[in-house]
Amino acid sequence: MLLQMSQIAPEAWLDFPDYGFRQFFFWKNEATGASIALLDFAAGGGVPIKHAHASNQFMYCLEGAYEYTDSKLLLVPGAFYMNPKDHPHGPTIARQRSLLIEIYDGPHYYERPVFHTDATIGGLLAKDRPAKT
Repeated sequence: MLLQMSQIAPEAWLDFPDYGFRQFFFWKNEATGASIALLDFAAGGGVPIKHAHASNQFMYCLEGAYEYTDSKLLLVPGAFYMNPKDHPHGPTIARQRSLLIEIYDGPHYYERPVFHTDATIGGLLAKDRPAKT
């Protein structure tokens, strides 16, 4: 698959206007909840709450300055961040427009966070995974 950001149709993005960002999934594994996505944060946008994930999260900053405000961790172009499963982090704010690659090795959340809606959460919850036998 080869995709240029300029080729992504506007309707292919999940929009989070109340939080100043949008998300495009390059790939999702429906069986495990793992995914690779592009996050596009407007300056001032961010995730408003401390939260944890149901799997490991990996972030790579392509553009901008994206800050985890509690820890003062700042992602700038070329920065890689790994957040282990169940580790509380956030809130965050984009100090300037920021583009981030986000990778999860499993489902994103245990429960739907406030910034997601039923329409945007699709398949990202741990409870949406098939039971292991």
